[in-house]
Amino acid sequence: MGWSINQKFGMTFHRPQLSSKGYTLITPLSGNASYLLDIDGRFVHKWVFETVRPHISKLLDNGNLLMMGVEHSLLPPPPPDFTVDPPPFDRHLRRLGANCSVLQEITWEGEVVWEHKDIAMHHDFVRLENGNTIFPVWREMPDAEAKQVKGGVKRPKEKLPVMLGDDIVEIDPEGKEIWRAETWKLFDPRKDPICPLETKWEWTHINSIDLNSDGDVLISCRNNSRVAIISRGTGDPKITWKYGFPDTAHQHHATWVDNNQVQIFDNGMHRQTDMSTSRVIVVDPQTSEVTWTYQGNPPAQFFSGHISGATRLPNQNVLICEGTSGRLLEITSKGEVAWEWWNPIYNARDNGITIGWLFRAYRYGLEHPAIQGRQLRPENLSEMNRQYGM
Repeated sequence: MGWSINQKFGMTFHRPQLSSKGYTLITPLSGNASYLLDIDGRFVHKWVFETVRPHISKLLDNGNLLMMGVEHSLLPPPPPDFTVDPPPFDRHLRRLGANCSVLQEITWEGEVVWEHKDIAMHHDFVRLENGNTIFPVWREMPDAEAKQVKGGVKRPKEKLPVMLGDDIVEIDPEGKEIWRAETWKLFDPRKDPICPLETKWEWTHINSIDLNSDGDVLISCRNNSRVAIISRGTGDPKITWKYGFPDTAHQHHATWVDNNQVQIFDNGMHRQTDMSTSRVIVVDPQTSEVTWTYQGNPPAQFFSGHISGATRLPNQNVLICEGTSGRLLEITSKGEVAWEWWNPIYNARDNGITIGWLFRAYRYGLEHPAIQGRQLRPENLSEMNRQYGM
């Protein structure tokens, strides 16, 4: 969407009788910190990371923060010259969106109490009740399988690296691998092609992962516009449901909601049947029917071409993260706006351009165990709140 160069930041709208009360966690991209906001949109707590550039953070029930990011010590991405020989795997990963290298569990006071490193991890994670953690990793595909993948575009004179697929990995608290699903073996290289406007570097590009109470894994893949359920039982992993293009286009953040339905942030980028607009939908995997939709009015009022997400709140409201504008929007199940907040924190990317992007946002209710007993007042970050006019 477009917005004014004089856009007001912070909370711009609130109907207290409709909103789901709690604290909102954000991690502005290309920055060095995660923040908690109160319901009035003021900063009340922050975690600063000295050696890692954070990508995504989530609060655990014990009050610790689980953060995925990329270490500063890693070499920067190579120059964007696609006519020379491709860089090795570990360097090539650094030029891909949402590339990460470390998961850290951090106390409320900022102490790292657990860490797991993998240069190929990216985008998202789930911490299970037993302490295990699940996340996607990039994997170089065998040449024979890569050649079968349809779609994608090759730049003139471009020298392509080895095509990447995605594995999903589960590790225990000691970092031992418990389970793995090689998703590039599960999708169909012809029926699940890369978008014709996307590079042929990656086939799937998983951007979210979620689990239901049965242990089924739900993933969203950007490059081939697919949402899929993968069984996680004692047998070999397999896809039990698949949804996507042309119904969604480069979607993000597929999550389980009521009665095992699936909520999706449908970015709408490269949508071929209409103009590029975004929406949030709920789909029933039993029928593949859309049971609920939110979109802008007019539709062009709501759009984020990449990143972004939506989370279901305890009162059935939905907290939407319109990532590229840095706008958070809470809406009711009837589509009424309950709360709106714009991110004032702009960080410089490697190319020098400043952005206010938010990959995700999470709202934690007042009864959430991580919040209990905390002194969460705007006075804790009074200078920061003054700086941003909060």
